[in-house]
Amino acid sequence: QVQLVESGGGLVEAGGSLRLSCAASRSIFNLNILGWYRQAPGKQRELVATFTGDGSMNYADSVKGRFTISRDSVKNTFYLQMNSLKPEDAAVYYCTVTSKLGLVYWGQGTQVTVSS
Repeated sequence: QVQLVESGGGLVEAGGSLRLSCAASRSIFNLNILGWYRQAPGKQRELVATFTGDGSMNYADSVKGRFTISRDSVKNTFYLQMNSLKPEDAAVYYCTVTSKLGLVYWGQGTQVTVSS
């Protein structure tokens, strides 16, 4: 069982930056996938970024070059640095982890609002 708590969301002007954090209740070192998803009103939840067990990072095309996923295994926390934010980035952002057994856990979500 893994509990995830997101923080760092808020209101920012277009072009601004935010850093989201996802604190896990246990070690993230051996987890298979760390990820961020987002869901805007009326839209499906979409993948934003992942950090996989082999150390590779993957991003949605819409955020490449602007967002960066990273982790701090000592703090059992991973992050999503979001730069050059656009109004279309506004959504509820969810962190998720997948264990090596394939169990998936989600955080409660944090709201990101981008004003134009």
